[in-house]
Amino acid sequence: MLLEELPQRLIYDNPLACGQDIAGFRMEGEAKISFPNGRMRMENALDPSIGQASNFVFWCPETFPADIAVTWDFWPVKEPGLCMLFFSAAGRGGEDLFSERLKPRTGQYDHYHSGDIDALHVSYFRRRYPEERAFHTCNLRKSFGGHLVCQGADPIPDADDADCPYRMQLIKNGPVVTFSINGLTVFRWEDDGETYGPLLGGGKIGLRQMAPLVGEYANLRVFALEEERR
Repeated sequence: MLLEELPQRLIYDNPLACGQDIAGFRMEGEAKISFPNGRMRMENALDPSIGQASNFVFWCPETFPADIAVTWDFWPVKEPGLCMLFFSAAGRGGEDLFSERLKPRTGQYDHYHSGDIDALHVSYFRRRYPEERAFHTCNLRKSFGGHLVCQGADPIPDADDADCPYRMQLIKNGPVVTFSINGLTVFRWEDDGETYGPLLGGGKIGLRQMAPLVGEYANLRVFALEEERR
């Protein structure tokens, strides 16, 4: 199901075109942010040889409702690496993601899948490890626990062959999560609310990269879904 098929209302619209557009965003880990092409470029600031400590997450400061659609444009500039979108991210006790009651997070993956937050995340353009470079997939995981709940084929070619931009679309509509790229549905998953814990509600969204990938992003939009239609 695509966004055009759902009743929706635009609630957040950010071109990600200059530094002013990311005022209030929160970086966990260390990264270099620039706008060389009028869109947000992200790359690691630490040496990839230090492993997970070189990765980072960049959070939008807004808190969004449970049923949303998120769209953004993506340019893979340099690989290897990996990209993720976190969504419905909040403390496991219902705290705001940025609450001081939660443990500090510094971009290392275990802080997000087995820490004190709940979230869903889709990983796409997975080119970090040999098996990912040989067989391209997009993965959906649910945390706490980092459970792999769904996979689909990744249609984006390697960076050298990419015909950018790629239009990414993530829909969370009740228990159903759908992810598409350039209008092609990559996967659809329905959460039963039991196998991997209760359904997740509203929360924050964040962009994660694994070093040494360089990626560019633009036109981040979030839509509230006016009613369920599955």
